[in-house]
Amino acid sequence: MQKIEQLAELRQVRTQWARAGESVAFVPTMGNLHEGHLRLVDHARSVADRVVVSIFVNPMQFSANEDLDKYPRTMAADCKALEARGVDLVFTPTADTIYPKGLAQQTYVEVPGIGDILCGTSRPGHFRGVATIVCKLFNMVQPEHAVFGKKDYQQLMVIRLMTQDLSLPVMIHGVETERASDGLALSSRNGYLNAEERTQAAQIYQLLRWMEQQLQAGEDPIELEHRGQASLTEAGFKPDYLSIRRRSDLQLPTADDHQLVILVAAYLGTTRLIDNWEVNRTPTG
Repeated sequence: MQKIEQLAELRQVRTQWARAGESVAFVPTMGNLHEGHLRLVDHARSVADRVVVSIFVNPMQFSANEDLDKYPRTMAADCKALEARGVDLVFTPTADTIYPKGLAQQTYVEVPGIGDILCGTSRPGHFRGVATIVCKLFNMVQPEHAVFGKKDYQQLMVIRLMTQDLSLPVMIHGVETERASDGLALSSRNGYLNAEERTQAAQIYQLLRWMEQQLQAGEDPIELEHRGQASLTEAGFKPDYLSIRRRSDLQLPTADDHQLVILVAAYLGTTRLIDNWEVNRTPTG
């Protein structure tokens, strides 16, 4: 496995692979990898000849009240895990490589509409940072395929739209959320939870599955959202949002929409957890 920091060296390797007719699948990450990330790598290996993983903690997607410096950095362990999973190349650029003129002078990418709701409301500028870094990394790595997890559901949709709108020649793959045995979605942020909070956090998954049952039984989505938010509060969470949306565009569903997704963001202590669950609602009538 190669570990490369400089863009010129990355492009040299990428050119060699292209001349050999080898396709590339790309998994962008911010490091501190867990089994969910590694499942993305497994999927990438199944769709291309070569797999590239990037590790870069992107300052543009952190808001002013989020501590960029505290984000866990575990480069040695990450590289060991990636090598064991058969990754061909790890790209570890510095901020100077990604943003040579600094953030204030950086051209950016925004995805209007879908980037402004839900997490976009709670974290202003977050999806601008996500779209910009992913677009830049696509241009650097030049993959045919890129793999993302469904746990960050809205992020996946933002990236799909950006790729489509900018006519980027990359096929976007969404991989199902990897979960612990109690249902908690795997996340780097889980490491911030103490033992009691870690046990409590699994109640988000239990709530999502209960809400799925209520939707399939015909309960009104708006009423169900209120009940779900009350349940989160009673369980000791501080809800950011809990919303039932249609899967195609994350807009509010009508009675005729049957492919839905429940999205939730809530604080447990100081840790912000997100999750989602797709629901197929049975048509009535």
